[in-house]
Amino acid sequence: MGVEAGAQAARARALAVLRIRSRALAVALLPAAVAVVLLVGASTDHLVGPGWHAARWVVTPVAVLVLLAAAVIAVVVARARPAVSPTVPISEEQAPDLYRMVRDLADRLDVPAPSAIALTPDCDSWLEDRTHPSHGPPPAEDSAEDGVNGLRGGSLRAAHRRTPAAPVLVIGSPFLWWMRVGELRAVLAPVVAGTGPSAHPDIAQARRFVRGLDAAVAVASTRGRCPGSRAVCAGVGWVARVLLRSCRDHAAEMERGVAAAAAERAQAVDYGLRIVAQEQVGLAYAGWDRLLTRVALPAWRMGRWPSRLDAGVVAALTELSRRDRLAEGFASRLGERPACDLLEEPGVVDEAASLLAARLFHGGPAEPGPDWSPVDWQAYPEEVVDRKWRTDAARLHRVLDALGVRRTTGGTLPEADGPTLARVMDHLASPPAPTAAGADDAPARPPRAPKAPYASMAEGAAEDEDQETERSSALAVGLTAELAREEAATPATQQASPAPGATLLDTGALPLFPLQPPRTARELLTDHVTAMVCCAAMDTAGAAPGLDWLDGPTLLVNGERAADLTPRVLSLIEEGDPAPLRAWLVESGIRPEKPVRLV
Repeated sequence: MGVEAGAQAARARALAVLRIRSRALAVALLPAAVAVVLLVGASTDHLVGPGWHAARWVVTPVAVLVLLAAAVIAVVVARARPAVSPTVPISEEQAPDLYRMVRDLADRLDVPAPSAIALTPDCDSWLEDRTHPSHGPPPAEDSAEDGVNGLRGGSLRAAHRRTPAAPVLVIGSPFLWWMRVGELRAVLAPVVAGTGPSAHPDIAQARRFVRGLDAAVAVASTRGRCPGSRAVCAGVGWVARVLLRSCRDHAAEMERGVAAAAAERAQAVDYGLRIVAQEQVGLAYAGWDRLLTRVALPAWRMGRWPSRLDAGVVAALTELSRRDRLAEGFASRLGERPACDLLEEPGVVDEAASLLAARLFHGGPAEPGPDWSPVDWQAYPEEVVDRKWRTDAARLHRVLDALGVRRTTGGTLPEADGPTLARVMDHLASPPAPTAAGADDAPARPPRAPKAPYASMAEGAAEDEDQETERSSALAVGLTAELAREEAATPATQQASPAPGATLLDTGALPLFPLQPPRTARELLTDHVTAMVCCAAMDTAGAAPGLDWLDGPTLLVNGERAADLTPRVLSLIEEGDPAPLRAWLVESGIRPEKPVRLV
């Protein structure tokens, strides 16, 4: 499909959307037109008689009601605030070279230049229409001093002070740090080329209509945003959904036509380089996803947010290049000029994008605070990894206390009464407790005491399983309940009432794009037992917390990564077999009977 063919197809679909809008208007005006005919007929003595008189009394009120309903729906559609992607606005003063490159690219493609540039903490790029009046100048109280170093990473308001006529170019922030300048230009070429079809009046009107319907559906279905009664809101939402369903196929085909025309137009610009750059897009996505799920997520759960996530992508992908022979050739690219050099202050932008990523993927606050502070990569092992392990170990021992597991393990050291790894291992690996008389000194089963209400949650769940699995299940259930209580006791950071017209994106009360489903009880138990082993290694064998760019927190024993720890922990949890873990502890010089330091 050529440029003209794609543009023609997009315009044809846009006209189809506009015809649906015209038909809806005609349906709303039809009762009024009939009422006008009846009233004019009565005034000219043409439509007289009891039947015509009754028709006028019936049709006229109906016409008025339909007109009022249509007016209400039209106002809601016109004034509803369309959804805006969360971005970090980049002004021209902050990235003059980047703006210059984009304008030069638009000139080469013979299309209008984007009105502004913004960054998103994701591996994607697109054009976004922000011509709605609600996306205009920000309120006066939003000064440049707000947010992180003057950049509002958690804000969704545009940085420009006037409503733009052209779309805003949204660029994935990982692209700027991993890609070279030429690769970024090649990747952005088909995106920037989309401003050409977007400038066509029919396509622009069709997009505004569809976005207005989508926003009206959101307004009608969100409590507190619809100004009318529940019945009025339900009616507005129903009409908007019917119209949206009617436009859906045409709108999708219109966007396909726009994308096809933009891709065809961009063929003449850096086509060969774009093939190589697309490989970098996939690699950057893999590194970004691994960095968020394995490295950033543990820090976010501890109330800390890594302030250089984009720089971390480079480190993660460089590590991948070292490990994977298929990625060996990519390491040579690091000698070329990175695209982040197009920014005046890359570190400031990276910090704002990192804060926004934490808000989107974890639900953190929009601004830093005492319980939500940044952490750099150098301090990550001590301030995140060490603290995470000791916090998990402390939680594990609290649950063991609640289950009635004794602290003494039969050792002769007086300090064995403290929190030890041996206590955990003996509990998970000990045989079934005897029930005969005289067995008072034997390890007891989890008591059904009031202080351990969740202990009964595991009863009956595995009646046919052995005692070790039962104990693991009871401990896993206890950890789940304890963690849930801690989260419930944590004060919410985003409980303020939303401003008029605000959306979930504005409040940021919940993670909009959760990275992982909630951990299962068995996963929680594995994490906590592993944390206890790591604490014992650090306190008794001189091990150290470390950061692996691809796998996250890691234990360094004698300067080397302990990569074989997890299977040994799973053997203890799933089979009740402590032998593999004990052998590893002896080999590493770790003493499980000595107490560890907890948080």
